[in-house]
Amino acid sequence: MAARAALGGGMSLRTVVVDDEAPARAKLRRYLATAEGLEWVGEASDGIAAIDLIRRCRPDVVFLDISMPGMDGFAVLQALGEPLPAEIVFVTAHDTHAVRAFDVHAFDYLLKPVGPQRFDRLVARLRKLLVPSASLGVRMDGLLDALPPPAHYVERLLLPTGDSAELVHVDRIDRIESDRNYIDVYVEGTPRRLRGTLDAMQARLSPAHFVRINRSTVVRLDAIRELKPWPEGEQRLLLRDGARVTWTRRYLDQLPPGLALEI
Repeated sequence: MAARAALGGGMSLRTVVVDDEAPARAKLRRYLATAEGLEWVGEASDGIAAIDLIRRCRPDVVFLDISMPGMDGFAVLQALGEPLPAEIVFVTAHDTHAVRAFDVHAFDYLLKPVGPQRFDRLVARLRKLLVPSASLGVRMDGLLDALPPPAHYVERLLLPTGDSAELVHVDRIDRIESDRNYIDVYVEGTPRRLRGTLDAMQARLSPAHFVRINRSTVVRLDAIRELKPWPEGEQRLLLRDGARVTWTRRYLDQLPPGLALEI
């Protein structure tokens, strides 16, 4: 795409909007009108018109509704073929398609109603990603950001693996460690890096199975192979993947209700 190479030189990314609902298209047009670096160049109200528009306008970014009568957003991409003709930002009222969005390498996944702050974060990621040094992590930030807070504790996490992603059952996780604005989720000894906080991740996991052992580490209880007394009333843990971590006294004193540790 010509605009990508010259983004730093002031060119705008050409964008089109595809949605069968006129108010939704109008809302995105308003956002795009004030978004630095993005230019609206057309819109379509159904899948057939979208295919023609995308082939004719050759946009850099497509805001694509998933649920449309006749031909949904995924069918539009299938008709256009590989490789994707633009960066795809799915827009939908449902959160059930996020995993499939990863499968087709979508750039982002917006849940309706799209708020201005969420849109601004998307624009910031677009400007970062559309340069040669962009990484999978920037793309994943948007897709994971689209997922709503869980109504119950999660059993699987969507984690990066190379240039794709994998649904990982929490029973495969040994520990999670924070590193400034990132967390490393250790799956059978291998770290998977995500942008986020340890507090937010811990809130998604059942306290019956995962426990905070120090300021920067959460451990799955069944991953603990051995505990040894350590100075100052702490415990030294040996995990099943061979890692050794310290359970500090402060967090030993904050065990969740119903969890007893005989040491």
